[in-house]
Amino acid sequence: MRTRFDYARLPVSRWRNGGGATREIISYPPGDAPFAWRASIATIDADGPFSAFPGIDRVITLLHGDSVLLRSEHATQRLLPHQPWAFPGEWAIDARINGCCEDFNIMTRRDSWHAQVDVVGHAVSSEHGVAYVLAGEWEAENGERWQPQQGVWWLDEPLQLAPRSAEASLLFVALSRVP
Repeated sequence: MRTRFDYARLPVSRWRNGGGATREIISYPPGDAPFAWRASIATIDADGPFSAFPGIDRVITLLHGDSVLLRSEHATQRLLPHQPWAFPGEWAIDARINGCCEDFNIMTRRDSWHAQVDVVGHAVSSEHGVAYVLAGEWEAENGERWQPQQGVWWLDEPLQLAPRSAEASLLFVALSRVP
């Protein structure tokens, strides 16, 4: 299964606390069942707490905007653009922003999936994953191409992506099942 997506066409859901909005890429499996993994792009408009997700591992990557300061009793982390940061969904995180920003989020149910998130400029491959083009042009082995703010998610089929321009940059999530 392989599905393309375009940022501009992703549905937007405002947060209950009014502090931002989420564009969901995929919640897998689809339907009403609890997700095994979920990928989204969030716009943060105001300071405030993150929602708690017990049993979930999270990786957040700042896409646009100034730095974001995340604080919990366990850690303090300043997010900088294109530098993924992983943390347990149980942590009570408070975010402080310096103006509107946007981030990419991947959440995995700890007992069933693991996500490795990297920002790359070289060829990559995985049997399951999500890819989002940050800059340049990227191409799959079948000739399919993606531009900035486009991406793809896939399951149970190897996908190899290669840069097709010098400035190419890709947010790449390699997903793996937990045995």
